[in-house]
Amino acid sequence: MNIAFAGFRHGHIFTLYMQAKNHPDIHIAAAWEENDEARKEAESRGVTFNCVGYDDMLTYPGIDAVAIGDYYGIRGERVIKALKAGKHVVADKPICTTLAELDEIEWLSSEKNLKVGCMLDLRYLRSAAAAKEIISGGRLGKIHAICFGGQHSLNYGTRAKWYFEKGKHGGTINDIAVHGIDLIRYITGLELEDIIAARCWNAFAREVKEFKDCAQFMAIFGGGAGLIADVSYSLPEGCGFDMTKPWRFTFWGENGVLEFDANSDTILLEMAGADTPEIIKPEPSSSNTIIDFLADINGVPNELDTENVFKSSRSTLMIQDFANKSEGDKFEKI
Repeated sequence: MNIAFAGFRHGHIFTLYMQAKNHPDIHIAAAWEENDEARKEAESRGVTFNCVGYDDMLTYPGIDAVAIGDYYGIRGERVIKALKAGKHVVADKPICTTLAELDEIEWLSSEKNLKVGCMLDLRYLRSAAAAKEIISGGRLGKIHAICFGGQHSLNYGTRAKWYFEKGKHGGTINDIAVHGIDLIRYITGLELEDIIAARCWNAFAREVKEFKDCAQFMAIFGGGAGLIADVSYSLPEGCGFDMTKPWRFTFWGENGVLEFDANSDTILLEMAGADTPEIIKPEPSSSNTIIDFLADINGVPNELDTENVFKSSRSTLMIQDFANKSEGDKFEKI
């Protein structure tokens, strides 16, 4: 399969680029980036550019799929254009920033029988598949409550400037929480049923007051399971991912509690009636975004297919939309 890469303005795309480069059945045939600074950075990391524009790249001979890593606000437009050109698409998350864009992406994907992948790579945590097996096997019983935190460092001044430019970000919930929503769906098999509350507000980005860097929400998933989540840019600068604060997940069932974080290679399982917690050490995942994307194109069953990309994206965009329409801004005045 010949793949073209469009946009290198977020570091995640380099992970996808290396996955494609290392896959024996994929050839990186073309690349394009309109931003001079991002292009120079990508070239310093081994990317070769051979297209003068996005339209030029879409008509490059033999291209089967397009990988998109541009700023968030333009991704929906890029995905739609690629699908209209008859290309499969894989993108960094989020794939778009509005429900209207997602509606068109879903329609085009179905109409043209094209696949859409996304870098929802928390699914590939070594704890994810093991947690799914425990919960789907019924050890916890019915899931009544879920909590996750996905706090990140703001890193204002070193983070890409476009994050703070109007129209280019699309909301902190859509930016970060899509990972958590997708992982909950994967592990529990439950779908979003209702949104109770959602709030985004400015707290840490003092230089850009319109950037709402904090985000929290409450929702109901299948069977009445309650979710509470925080995905704020509230982690102190310098912490990065060297501490266990980012991505912590807890699932409360009628028979016990399961907990893990992204930095740990273990799952903590506390069962009713047990004297001590059970420590589980799962095996690493053997899959990644590109492997699942290629499997989806080839009709091979896999966990992260087009349908799941759309479901996780839609649920997250609905929560973001709820926050946008809420009265949460009044709290910023306190």
